[in-house]
Amino acid sequence: MSKRLLALATLLLLARGAAAQTGSVEVKNAWARATPGNAENGAAYLTLQSATADRLTGVSTPVAKSAGLHTMSMEGGVMKMAPLAGIDLPAGQTVTLNPGAIHIMLLGLTRPLVPGQSFRLTLTFEKAGTREVTVGVEKVGSMGPGGGTPMPMPAGR
Repeated sequence: MSKRLLALATLLLLARGAAAQTGSVEVKNAWARATPGNAENGAAYLTLQSATADRLTGVSTPVAKSAGLHTMSMEGGVMKMAPLAGIDLPAGQTVTLNPGAIHIMLLGLTRPLVPGQSFRLTLTFEKAGTREVTVGVEKVGSMGPGGGTPMPMPAGR
């Protein structure tokens, strides 16, 4: 009986090691802001953590003609956005995509993003392969899942 338990424990440890080598990425808090009915673009955000070093290399969704990884920064009081080829995921560290920073751009929306609804998003990783997640849509101006603190809207809107 003890040989069976030892063999089972060994198999479980080997399976766990194989899973870690192929890369398991944990995806949390996938969300997007609602868009006005005529908006052509939107953005999605999420938190990633990988047990082993990996890289997010692509995204796709049926709610947009294309989706891509972007970064936003302020330079001399001017907002600048630039596409990213990928996002590195250091082993054991959390990487969070947030408004005003690294995010997923949804270009050519096929429908408005409505609060309370959700959509599918496919993430492609170098090592972990593809992973489909559900993105919850929050209110316009939200700063996080569950509503977060809304972003102040400029006067006149």
